[in-house]
Amino acid sequence: MQHRTLPDLIDVFIIGGGINGCGIARDAAGRGLSVVLAEQADLAQGTSSASTKLFHGGLRYLEYFEFRLVREALEERETLLTAMPHISWPMRFVLPLHPTMRFDTDTPASRLMARLLPWMKGRRPDWMIRLGLMMYDRMGGRRILPATRTLDLRQDPAGRALRPEFTKAFEYSDCWVQDSRLVVLNARDAALRGAHILTRTRVTSAVPEDGIWRIETSGPDGRSVHRARTLVNAGGPWVQNILHDVVREDRPTTIRLVRGSHIVTRRLFDHDRSYFFQGRDGRIIFAIPYEQDFTLIGTTDQDHTGTPSDARCSAAERDYLLAFASTYFARPLSAADVVWTYSGVRPLYDDGASSATAATRDYVLQLEHPGGAALLNVFGGKITTYRRLAESALTKLSPLYPGLRGNWTAGVPLPGGDFAHDGVPALIARLHATYPWLGADHAARLIRHYGTDSFALLGTAGSFADLGRDFGATLTEAEVRWLMRHEWAHTADDVVWRRTRLGLRLLPGQIAALGSWMQSE
Repeated sequence: MQHRTLPDLIDVFIIGGGINGCGIARDAAGRGLSVVLAEQADLAQGTSSASTKLFHGGLRYLEYFEFRLVREALEERETLLTAMPHISWPMRFVLPLHPTMRFDTDTPASRLMARLLPWMKGRRPDWMIRLGLMMYDRMGGRRILPATRTLDLRQDPAGRALRPEFTKAFEYSDCWVQDSRLVVLNARDAALRGAHILTRTRVTSAVPEDGIWRIETSGPDGRSVHRARTLVNAGGPWVQNILHDVVREDRPTTIRLVRGSHIVTRRLFDHDRSYFFQGRDGRIIFAIPYEQDFTLIGTTDQDHTGTPSDARCSAAERDYLLAFASTYFARPLSAADVVWTYSGVRPLYDDGASSATAATRDYVLQLEHPGGAALLNVFGGKITTYRRLAESALTKLSPLYPGLRGNWTAGVPLPGGDFAHDGVPALIARLHATYPWLGADHAARLIRHYGTDSFALLGTAGSFADLGRDFGATLTEAEVRWLMRHEWAHTADDVVWRRTRLGLRLLPGQIAALGSWMQSE
């Protein structure tokens, strides 16, 4: 995509093309720093495309008394929503209640309840949940999102899909986000501001020499050497590997690899709200409307051994999610309902928690100077706080760059997001009016992926045939060329599983044909 000459001395060299790396690249480039980002595979190929796809405060983190993390995340929801209304939108969550449900959990809140109200014996009473939701509504300065309300599931449509014993629920607000598109659009904005994004490029070594990093890479154009003032290790679940194998630092493990698995089924309910289910084991899962015709259910929390790229949803995890959801849904679920599974490894900062579920979701930034060269290591984090993490990273680095511009990213649109937060219906109508031959579903999908850039993607096309080859499921040659030219797509998987989710609709033969065509191009 890029053909600009790399600078002789780079201000910030970033390892890792996930959400944290791309967020830092965008922020740094927007402050006028020269930036190079190297990703060993495709952007968002790891954890950042395998999330539950929510901008949320983390309601359950209140039980762990992680108030700063929850407040920061809640504050971010609406900041992010206004900057990317094409790929993020408000979503209401239905939390069913049942008076007899008890929970085997060891959170700080449950231990406090056990001391103060021992007769509750593991129950989360309605008032406790309502108190948590009241805090949730007020901690983040909510302006756009509606407040919590109580539902009568015997009357509300959300009750139809649930077992009849669930008669009451609370409904609260969070936001949905297309996670892998978030990563790519941050990378694209960084590139538009001068950053160099190198995909399929592995960093093989990084050595400090007289206060400057000498960095060797291996990529599509062979081996290269770069010099940089600061090295940022944003390798996600590979952060420890980078320290050991690239920087050659021998230190104790500081991250905990936790596998989160999800299943996707055919659509289980006929409304656009999500469910928040509480389990007897103290965990929670979501059941979320997904890609119009599906339901996304997740996530698990399992300590992960082995390499992060080997993460798969096991049969045991699949069955756990099916059984969990079946305690709520009127129609029990089975493996036959599952159309797809995915799994990602979260690199949580190892705070010594007794279980994967209890491990902190907060992030930790460590700045050190091995050999006199600046090294910033990024541990942990969650997708909702990626922008704040990037700001914190630049705050740590700012003494190294006198006169550096201050924070600037809050509310600044990502590419294609330069329209009102509630303007998607009007933008879809405008696209359809400009290209009346475009199907309604096709127009809606393009706006939800590319926003105002949809008009540039379609260009002067006067008919569907003008968009070139039809790969199926509304994917055309014009769109694939856009993804190859502007979004670093190289393979069929890049297109159908990370730039879009059309892999759910395309047949294996269609995906293979797409891959062959892309290779020929």
